[in-house]
Amino acid sequence: MAFSSYKTIAEVIKEFQVIYTEANFIGEAEFNVSDYFREDLEFTMREGAVDCSEFAICENLIFPVLKQVWKLYSSKFILWSHYSLNYDEKLSGFPEYILAKRSPLGKVVFDKPYFILVEAKQDNFETGWAQCLAEMIAAQKLKGELSIMIFGIVSNGVTWQFGKLEAEVFTKNITYYSIQELDKLFPAVNYVFKQCELQLNNLVAA
Repeated sequence: MAFSSYKTIAEVIKEFQVIYTEANFIGEAEFNVSDYFREDLEFTMREGAVDCSEFAICENLIFPVLKQVWKLYSSKFILWSHYSLNYDEKLSGFPEYILAKRSPLGKVVFDKPYFILVEAKQDNFETGWAQCLAEMIAAQKLKGELSIMIFGIVSNGVTWQFGKLEAEVFTKNITYYSIQELDKLFPAVNYVFKQCELQLNNLVAA
């Protein structure tokens, strides 16, 4: 059963016996957004057909934001685009983006995932979260460590929503973020990257 088969978050909750909660867990992780990025994004949004397709949204709005933050963590993580994530017949498919540990074997080898981003296709965040949570569960099972948090982001390019899965508890962040407010969005995305890095460092130290 592909991730895209799940249409509601309640369906995934019941299927995998996950507990659903809501809270504001996103902390502050300061990030300096360059003037060049601001101007380039403004140009793209003003002149480009940024939302004419699902691929356009990913390429023009979502990936540029992720890439800016990923640059700070690229020595430890690889940001995979539309890469196959398969656990079993119920949990398989192609998330838009996966942040995974950089393999000691090189950048072409997929290692353990830490967060998933799913596009809210046609602005349908309910289905977006159903697929994202299913993918987060797959990532958790692939890691084999229930104590590790898996983070999730669902975005239509403009609105960004955040969640985390820790053991059997899924928490959806109450506050949403917007690409129209980069000085709030980037610290939120950076917070997720930083938490992934902290967990990776803790595993290495252990």
